[in-house]
Formats: sequence, C-alpha cells, structure tokens
Amino acid sequence: MRALVVDAARWLGPVLADLVCVLALAIGGKSTHDAGDAAWVVLAIAWPFALAAALAHAGLALQGLQVRRVWPAGVVVVAVTYALGMLLRAISGRGLAPGFLVVAAIFLVVTMLGWRVVVLLARRYGADARI
Repeated sequence: MRALVVDAARWLGPVLADLVCVLALAIGGKSTHDAGDAAWVVLAIAWPFALAAALAHAGLALQGLQVRRVWPAGVVVVAVTYALGMLLRAISGRGLAPGFLVVAAIFLVVTMLGWRVVVLLARRYGADARI
C-alpha cells in the first residue's frame, strides 16, 4: 500500500501540471476566439488534450519512467498530447485551423516542457543557493 502512495505522489504532480497547461491552452483559445460563448467551451476545447495527456502519463507510468524529466518523458507527453489531442479534436468535429495547429504546438511545448525545465533547474541549483 505504501508503495502505491509513493508512486501516486511521484506522478500526480506532473499529471496536474500538464493538465493545467492544457487548461491554459483552452482558456486562451476561448478568450481569443469564443469569448462570447458559454464557459463549457473551455471543456470542449480541453478534453481531447487532457485525455491524451492522461493516456501519455499512464503509458509512461506503466513503463516506470520519471514523467518529470524533460527527455524523454516530457517530450513523449507533449508529442502524445498534441498528436492524439488533435486527432480526438478532429474526430469530435472541432476544427483544425492551421493557425491553431501551430499555436497549440508552440504553447504545449513551451508550457509542458517549460515547467519540467524549471523543476530541473530548481533541483540542480536550488541546493547551491543556500544563504
């Protein structure tokens, strides 16, 4: 039981961080393009990418990989989130405008890899920054 709690603590933070990135993408998309629509539009935008990110994390967790790492796990999470998210978005009838494809790719790479880089740097240099 204790091992399960330790494992949950190891992957829960990264999953939540990536889901926050996906939610930020959806909120930004809604405010830019669907500002007058109901709040549920955020969920309609986010769910394909959230599901894809969760599946990517599950696959990596089953392989025992550390999902906080930039390489390879972070890159895999971003790639799966983007590719599978776009596929699910297309299947659900939401558009795949060229501008959205580019903006979503850039946003997901910067945010989902960005928090991992911040964690890496904080761990690497945080111990040296003692007062």
